[in-house]
Amino acid sequence: TPPPHPPPPLRAPTAPPRADARPPRGDPGAHPLAWLAWHLARGQDAQVAGPAGRPPGRPRDGWARRVAPPIDDGATGYGQSADDVARVSARDDLLLGYVHAVQVESRDVLASLTADDLDRVVDEAWDPPVTLGVRLVSVAVDALEHAGQAAYLRGVLERTGRV
Repeated sequence: TPPPHPPPPLRAPTAPPRADARPPRGDPGAHPLAWLAWHLARGQDAQVAGPAGRPPGRPRDGWARRVAPPIDDGATGYGQSADDVARVSARDDLLLGYVHAVQVESRDVLASLTADDLDRVVDEAWDPPVTLGVRLVSVAVDALEHAGQAAYLRGVLERTGRV
């Protein structure tokens, strides 16, 4: 049974970005804050929807037209060039909306799974083959790592007056 409450709200910046601003980064080679938020949601979206037999929400619910429009619908962030990463931009409320939509969808999918579902092999390209349970743990770890990176970067940018 899913928890009786929605996922916790995410904190939005206190001021909108300037129209001429490039996405804030810790340094010129680091991932921008917008990319970290997009990637953590997009990776989770792509990996969690499949086991439920649904297409990811990005193309299905129109997020592709609102979030990171220059990026192909199939992209998840893996293997993107520095230029691809730098192009990810969207208003904070849209990024947070996408993250929230993915959280809700993931919660619903996870609540519907059985122990047998978690033992089902979903990727035979690895030795040993990857089960759905292992894949979901991997997705959660990746999303948490990027959420931590985003939170850290956000704090640095706020303390240094860059957002």
